[in-house]
Amino acid sequence: MRINKGDQVLVLIGRNNGKKSRVTSINKQEEKVTVEGVNVVHKHVRRSRRNPQGGRLSMEMPVSVSNVQLICPFCSQPTRVGFRFDKDGTKYRVCKKCKADINIVSRSKKKFIKTGK
Repeated sequence: MRINKGDQVLVLIGRNNGKKSRVTSINKQEEKVTVEGVNVVHKHVRRSRRNPQGGRLSMEMPVSVSNVQLICPFCSQPTRVGFRFDKDGTKYRVCKKCKADINIVSRSKKKFIKTGK
C-alpha cells in the first residue's frame, strides 16, 4: 500500500472534500484508511454498566484509499507515490512531483542485490 500510518493526506471525495489530516490506522485487506476528523459518525449507545449515561458516541469510520491522496512532506503538494530502488537494493517511496525520497520501505537484502555485467 502506498499510504502509511502517520502520513498527511488530502481527502478527495465526500463531505470532507479538501480536508488535510493524518492517517490513524490502515486496513490492508479492505484497502481502507482511517483519517483524523474525517467520516465521523454518531453511534447511539443504550445505557448499560459500561455506559451508565448512554447517548451518542462519535466514531471515525474508514475511507477507501482511492479517496485520499498523500501530501508530500517536502513540496507540501498532493501527489502520487512511486517507488525507487537504490543500487544496494534499498526500496524508497518517492514523490512523483518533486522526486524526493519520502521514506525507506525496506532495507536491502544482500542475496537479492543485482550486480552489473
